[in-house]
Amino acid sequence: MTNKRILLVDDEEDIREVAQLSLEMVGGWQVITGSSGSEAITKAELEQPDAILLDVMMPDLDGFATFEKLQTNKATQKIPVIFLTAKVSPDDQRRFYDVGVHGVITKPFDPLSLATQVESTLGWS
Repeated sequence: MTNKRILLVDDEEDIREVAQLSLEMVGGWQVITGSSGSEAITKAELEQPDAILLDVMMPDLDGFATFEKLQTNKATQKIPVIFLTAKVSPDDQRRFYDVGVHGVITKPFDPLSLATQVESTLGWS
């Protein structure tokens, strides 16, 4: 088991709880959580996680705007970001990769394979 730290950001509490349990229990990682884009930016700067799992559809600052702010901040621009989303059309997928995210994991996700999906997306496995 790796001792990675991941920032998990989703505005839905139930999704955060399931994903956090999955990443901690199956992946063995330390999970830092956030519920908004602005919280993601603040926590990413302070905590310097190994990766960020970021919901796309959030009120106020969505995943795209949050990712853009993370990329323009010298303290967070090198942290790999994976989008977590229910939007799965080919056009949506293309748009995600066009902005430069490391990967996309679709909702609903399988809690037992979430850690493996993150590892393979980031090349940690």
